[in-house]
Amino acid sequence: MKRNFLILLSFTLAFLGCERDDTSDITINITNNPSNSDGVIELSGVFTEDLTLSNSEEYLITGPVLMSEGTTLTVPAGAEIKVAPVGVNAYIAILPGAQIQAVGSSSNPIVFTSNAGTPSSGDWGGIVLCGRAPINSTADGSTDTATTEVGGLSYGGNIPNDNSGRMEYVRLEYVGGAIDGNAELNGLSLYAVGNGTVIDYVQIYKGSDDGFEFFGGTVNASHLVVTDAEDDSIDWTEGYTGSLTDVYIVQNEGIGHDSGFEMDGFNTDFSNEGGYFSAPNVTNVTVIGDNDSGRAFRLRAGSRGVFTNILVSNFGRGFVIQDDEPGQATSQGVVDGDTSVTDIAFSNVESPVVLSDLENMITEAELIFGSADNATGTDFATWGSNWTAN
Repeated sequence: MKRNFLILLSFTLAFLGCERDDTSDITINITNNPSNSDGVIELSGVFTEDLTLSNSEEYLITGPVLMSEGTTLTVPAGAEIKVAPVGVNAYIAILPGAQIQAVGSSSNPIVFTSNAGTPSSGDWGGIVLCGRAPINSTADGSTDTATTEVGGLSYGGNIPNDNSGRMEYVRLEYVGGAIDGNAELNGLSLYAVGNGTVIDYVQIYKGSDDGFEFFGGTVNASHLVVTDAEDDSIDWTEGYTGSLTDVYIVQNEGIGHDSGFEMDGFNTDFSNEGGYFSAPNVTNVTVIGDNDSGRAFRLRAGSRGVFTNILVSNFGRGFVIQDDEPGQATSQGVVDGDTSVTDIAFSNVESPVVLSDLENMITEAELIFGSADNATGTDFATWGSNWTAN
């Protein structure tokens, strides 16, 4: 294993971008004592050389681990990486120009999990990928950047095929957390991640915030599982324009959840500088709710999207379109043909489609196409076997 431990230094990360948030910079203390008395290798700090983990070692992440530009974090199949239960004070961040290579298999997945004796959601901050793909919170075509909600890490640019690495057959457990309402970490946070990145067969298990959140970018992700996210299971904003294929969401009773999909066209804390909206393609989805009044799909802040082959069960509301930004109507996507739903079926859903108080008087027939009989959702029983937790 190649390690880069800086000796007895303490410094503050400051990555400047075109936006500012209210999050304090995180101070990281790095020492030259990587192993504790039990022989466990403790990881934290900024790495300026490649970090390659081994199945013959035990690891404990004790603070932020940041992979700097030009470096690669490599995690072998079958590895279990434990994280100290210190909330948002411990997470992994892949900075712009760095990569993660975490490739497991269905019989040998990679697991990142809490080190707590009794683990619970929010024990640690999850994984953050920061890329150089476009975001609409900066001017279209510019190289300006924004900063992440936690840590002030830079992200964004104009490289659609930017490559942040590969994550396959990876499970992130007991993740998430928030400093306040404006500074949160999710299970897997994808900031301006490009479509050169591979995200396939990844589960977020018991997170205290969102499961997957896409902040702009163009990444195409598939075989995503979210189990018991306490906020939204899938969230996007800042002009996300990739694709999501084969998504399985379960919100069990007694946990407390928000939407299955929370979909913003742009970040309403700032503005739509790029002049376009989030507009991904979403195909083969099963969303199982907890029988409360929540929403399976909520489009707002101008978001567009093309949805195909969707199963929704046990929700108060199924597919909701909300015009909440004057002059940037979400409903306009239906009028323009940029938003549509083909082959969707609802089971035990009180209000399957909600189209009220909109700037455009659209009808369900203008939004929903195909037949409920053709809706099969995703074949989770086949592709989700062996490597997922339930």
